[in-house]
Parts: sequence; structure tokens; C-alpha cells
Amino acid sequence: VQLQASGGGLVQAGGSLRLSCAASGRSLSMGWFRQAPGKEREFLAAILWSGSGTLYADSVKGRFTISRDNAKNTVYLQMNSLKAEDTAVYYCAASSVVPSKGADKYGYWGQGTLVTVSS
Repeated sequence: VQLQASGGGLVQAGGSLRLSCAASGRSLSMGWFRQAPGKEREFLAAILWSGSGTLYADSVKGRFTISRDNAKNTVYLQMNSLKAEDTAVYYCAASSVVPSKGADKYGYWGQGTLVTVSS
């Protein structure tokens, strides 16, 4: 599975961005993580390719929404009400198990896309 993340950029606090992750090959679920400078990688959201299963971190529940387009083999992360503390490199990842918060459950990772939120 190869993953290509895109959609990052510079946005003002309170704004929105939508990240995309195009996948070649299929897995059971997909996840989004982020890593800010000097911090550990943080789980954000995950989704099954089939069915309605999603999982969110409490820190982004209600602001971020994960979705998928099976026809395009693409997963999205809609991010609203962005804050300066959301500044990070965002990664998509593919897993062979049901949506999980553990980074060790994801065997394939995209290259990351930088999101910078200015206050």
C-alpha cells in the first residue's frame, strides 16, 4: 500500500482545511496522525474502508471529521476551527485491523503534509 497525503498549508486560526490521502492498494482501515515539533506522534481519527466504523481522539472530536471516497481510494480529514496548537505535520496511515489509536497498528504511512495555523 502506498499513500500520498496532500492538502496541508498555512491557515489562520479559526479557519478550515481538508487533507486528502490517496491510497494505492487496499487495507482494512485508514488513520490520520500528526506530529508537532518536539512532540510524539498523536492519533487523530480512523475509518473503515467498508461500513460505518470511525474512531476519533477526544482532542479533535467535534472539530475534525474523517471520511472516505471508495471510488477514488481516498480518505479525507476535514479540519474546522483550527487552532495554533493544531500546527503539525499530518500523516495518513493504513492498517490491516479495525480502526485503532495505536500507531503500531498501522503498517503503511504516507509522507506527511504540513499544516501551519497562524494565530
